[in-house]
Amino acid sequence: MDLEPLKQAFSAMDAWRAQWPAFEPAPEVAVAPEKLQQTLDELAERLRDNYPFFHPHYAGQMLKPPHPVAMMAYTMAMTINPNNHALDGGPATAALEREAIAQLAAMFGYADPLAHLTSSGTIANLEALWVARSIHPSKGIAYSRQAHYTHSRMCEVLGIKGFPVDVDAFGRMDLDQLDQLLTREAIGTVVATAGTTGLGAVDPIDRLVEMGRVRGFRVHVDAAYGGFYRLLADHEPARVPSAPFRAIAQADSVVVDPHKHGLQPYGCGAVLFRDASVGRFYKHDSPYTYFTSAELHLGEISLECSRAGAAAAAFWATLRCFPLAVNEGMGPILHATRKAALDWAERIEASSRLHLVMPPELDILAFFPVLEDMSASAISRETDRVFDALMADPTEPLYLAKLVLPRALVEARAPEVRWDQPEITVLRSCLMKPEHAAVVPWLHARLERELGTR
Repeated sequence: MDLEPLKQAFSAMDAWRAQWPAFEPAPEVAVAPEKLQQTLDELAERLRDNYPFFHPHYAGQMLKPPHPVAMMAYTMAMTINPNNHALDGGPATAALEREAIAQLAAMFGYADPLAHLTSSGTIANLEALWVARSIHPSKGIAYSRQAHYTHSRMCEVLGIKGFPVDVDAFGRMDLDQLDQLLTREAIGTVVATAGTTGLGAVDPIDRLVEMGRVRGFRVHVDAAYGGFYRLLADHEPARVPSAPFRAIAQADSVVVDPHKHGLQPYGCGAVLFRDASVGRFYKHDSPYTYFTSAELHLGEISLECSRAGAAAAAFWATLRCFPLAVNEGMGPILHATRKAALDWAERIEASSRLHLVMPPELDILAFFPVLEDMSASAISRETDRVFDALMADPTEPLYLAKLVLPRALVEARAPEVRWDQPEITVLRSCLMKPEHAAVVPWLHARLERELGTR
């Protein structure tokens, strides 16, 4: 990484600090240079105990490094350490957060939302479900069985009933099952997922929105993983399920994680409510916080108090360099990750050694080895072996992930599997990095070589 821009940024921050009288730092916070270097050297050694998330040969979990622009902007703002709770804690970064959030809102088609960054997608979803409970305190929340476990967990935290809904053969919420649930239970909000963490499935948000109008429930979209793929829904021809992504504009709320496809460091989530009047549920007072400005403080529309202003600065700077557009900035990055998934899926389907669980809707693939013994238990054991062997290879390691799937999500496209157990463990890959598009041939060949060793 070229650190010259960061050096210049530090010089700019030094000039900013020079506006105030110089002072001697307290001796209590002094660290001897040799101790500092020793500590950092030790830290560098400890940090070697990590998987190479930065490298395209890491194609496992939803992990990748932030873009250098984000790292530099975060570090630059961190020298001030602003708190985006009240305006006196971070006036500049509060403005940057509003500008960045406005771009997210425009991407999703929200005209004048109530929205802010959060420390994670979990907290963003908590806020969305908290508002859902506030609007319908006596009604439950429904979500698919492939939705993130955040939703069932947060229903417990909020003391409201959560109702899992079965999925169809593609991992999307089964609307017939939802319809049956609605006849039995009082449901105030239905959570639609735009990119399930297991398979990357996109629920039929367009149909859910229409169904909600008729049946009287709200729709919250958990787009923590797949939200930025909204950009590709405007491409012709569409590279992702376009109708569900475009329908987010009609949903009541949406969550997205810039620390996934938005190139940001952890943690940076966001929650957006289409109807800004939900701000009434956040209303509170603080005797020592909201006194420097009559403008709205971000803490007045957030459940969290302290939030890193540096996260807002990093996201804002990233969007300056990579605007949210289909053919420039963030769009081409997503085109590359989507291309990687389609390319590898095609190779897997042509392989005699691998079986694709289902065609990818975003950039997540699931697949399993083809064996002489096609029992679910044998496939699961071979999956475990391949996963461990590839990761432990000292010369050509390949890093994948694993996923446990129920029979219903596999058997329709794999009738040859013998179900001697109710679930099956398969391999899973998140092709999040645009560099994956260039290394798919190697990824596939390396995996096939390992399968040939059994």
